[in-house]
Amino acid sequence: MSKRYVSLWFRHLLTDWYALRQPELKAIPFVFAAPTRGRMIITATNLPAQQQNIKVGMTAADAKAIVPELKVIDDIPGKAGKLLIALGEWCIRYTPIIAADLPDGLILDVSGCTHLWGGERAYLGNIVKVLRSKGYDVRAAMADTVGAAWANARYGKVKAIIGEGEHVEALLSMPPVALRIDPVIEERLQKLGLYTIKSFIGLSRSALRRRFGEDFLLRLNQALGNENEYLQPLQPIEPYHERLPCLEPIRTVGGIEIAIKTLLETLCKRLEGEGKGLRTGVLKYYRIDGISGEVSIGTNRATNHIEHLFKLFELNIQKIEPALGIDLFVLEAPKVDDVEPGQEVLWSQEGCSLEDNSLAELLDRLGNKIGAANIHRYLPQERYFPERSIRLAQSFQEKRLTVWRTDRPRPSLLLPRPERIEVTAPIPDYPPILFRYKGNVHYIKKADGPERIEREWWLETGEHRDYYYVEDAEGCRYWLFRSGHYDAERSQWFIHGFFA
Repeated sequence: MSKRYVSLWFRHLLTDWYALRQPELKAIPFVFAAPTRGRMIITATNLPAQQQNIKVGMTAADAKAIVPELKVIDDIPGKAGKLLIALGEWCIRYTPIIAADLPDGLILDVSGCTHLWGGERAYLGNIVKVLRSKGYDVRAAMADTVGAAWANARYGKVKAIIGEGEHVEALLSMPPVALRIDPVIEERLQKLGLYTIKSFIGLSRSALRRRFGEDFLLRLNQALGNENEYLQPLQPIEPYHERLPCLEPIRTVGGIEIAIKTLLETLCKRLEGEGKGLRTGVLKYYRIDGISGEVSIGTNRATNHIEHLFKLFELNIQKIEPALGIDLFVLEAPKVDDVEPGQEVLWSQEGCSLEDNSLAELLDRLGNKIGAANIHRYLPQERYFPERSIRLAQSFQEKRLTVWRTDRPRPSLLLPRPERIEVTAPIPDYPPILFRYKGNVHYIKKADGPERIEREWWLETGEHRDYYYVEDAEGCRYWLFRSGHYDAERSQWFIHGFFA
């Protein structure tokens, strides 16, 4: 597939933007000017001013002498660049690869995109029509190279679309300045009588390099397609990226669901073919009113299962606000991992393990509904004190290095740190007969213990703990312990957990 580029030239970028905010100035000649060496130099003009021979580079005083009613406005440094970025981000609906072309243009790589609008003529016409409806005086051209498209947008007089392979012929009648060359080189060419590209294109490249320099030759070769010209996109393109332009604006939930399924089918087919699975997915949508938004999902394990991924996005559909309609959907997978093909079985086995995809999919749905930060997985570690014997797993796939202890009962809810309680105990090493916790008195009917847990002497010094498993009169069960040996005056009791 040959490359195709579009150049957009905003002939009065700054003044068009200002007129949109000050409509009363639209028919009045006005300019932007900035101080340079003690003089106010014009940096931008609107169409009425240009029609009266007011040009960029003139002094504001000379311009006022020509047009006394001319309005001069202080220039806004950096505003043109910001406007181009904003316009480029809006144009992302036409192609993912857009570069700013300072000071007044955009370059679009439209290779493989035009058929979605019914061909190149309809594609280019739609861009120009919408931008002009927004108040911007724009010219557009399409060609095989960036240089040819740029030249045709600014100096072409025949047709906006240069057919494939026709860019060299189209350039011949244009002036040298159409090659984006330095003004000094342009002036030198004019003095030599070289008024069109045709007049010097037949000269040897070594002669052109000696007379006009390497940069001139580079621009010429780029325009002719002899050297590649690389664009710096406004938004980096994700390696796994799918687009779905809509011929008619989408406003309904059903239409959004169809769009998501279509994008997932394309993306997952590619991921499956490359042995990859999605870990993070981002669905971006662009509305016809210029506003965009996005929703994202995450998975615990890499997957290319379309139905599962759709269910995750389905949980977020209510966050999408179509308003007047959505005309572009983009699905990106910024994070992917290798995925192992599942082993087929003749029958399902009872029980569930971490290797079971159904468990991973359940956790994905819960995580995307209540937040992944609210779901934790713990692993055992070789420590004595209960609060130190577990740790948070770093990932769903992380393997445990030791076994869970099952020879002694452990509470289903363990407090992050033990809390002090008041206890009445009959004699040493007997369980308490009652305890007070948060203002409530609990009378103990059943108890088991003690279970002594020592500190790791090689790490720290301190008292041991004697744990008791107790049940109160209401049937609630608790895990209590006494720190150190029994002492009527200095014994300290704590509650550490609750049993289900």
